[in-house]
Amino acid sequence: MRLLFLIVFLSLCLSSFAQSLKVLTYNIHHGNPPGKPGKIDLSAIAKVINDADADLVGIQEVDVNLSRSEMVDQAGKLAEMTKSNYYFSKGIDLENGEYGTLILTKHRIISQRRYDLPMPVKSENRSLAIVDVELPDGKVVSFANTHLDLKEENRIAQVKYINELGVRYTRPLILVGDMNARPDQTPMQLLQTHFVRNTNTNEPTSPNVNPKNEIDYILVGKHSKFKWIKYEVVSEKHASDHLPLFAEIEIE
Repeated sequence: MRLLFLIVFLSLCLSSFAQSLKVLTYNIHHGNPPGKPGKIDLSAIAKVINDADADLVGIQEVDVNLSRSEMVDQAGKLAEMTKSNYYFSKGIDLENGEYGTLILTKHRIISQRRYDLPMPVKSENRSLAIVDVELPDGKVVSFANTHLDLKEENRIAQVKYINELGVRYTRPLILVGDMNARPDQTPMQLLQTHFVRNTNTNEPTSPNVNPKNEIDYILVGKHSKFKWIKYEVVSEKHASDHLPLFAEIEIE
């Protein structure tokens, strides 16, 4: 009986410790390397993901069964190549397939949600995907991935919607994605009312060569107790027209 009590006590103590999470976000341009029309190289994308050894990965511009990407289900294929659990979130129907975003994780997904983002001005539909992931110590974190619209009016409406969702969370919430907005622009200013952006080691992520635009981000909900351990742009210039972004975050 004493042994059982000790095991339960130690488990409760361990669950209160901070958890280090590795996070990656990457716009993969449907696996098409820049300057190589018609070529698809998912192996290069999978290598970036595997090398990062990330717990949580948000991928944008993913094709599922489209002719331009060899009729491959890129979501399922990348999950297979990285030995990950996954959740694909459709943005639009295209041909007889789909195009959208992807979440990969080495941990167990216990729930998943997809939200269509507002579009005041007619454009390409965008979505927000959120998964709840159970970590080995039993702690649950929420992870969101998105790709905001090119049009400013839509981006502003979309970040307001994301903020409205974000304030409902009490557990840790990490948001990643291609926001199509620089830090000084209105969408990012609005997003930072509820999410924290790294401002110490951040760098441009686009284009892949001589990058000048910081438009890809890893953010954490302000209600979350956390600290940045690492935040860096990965120097992979050949696989996509964006650079991958990696962070290690300590979550309490």
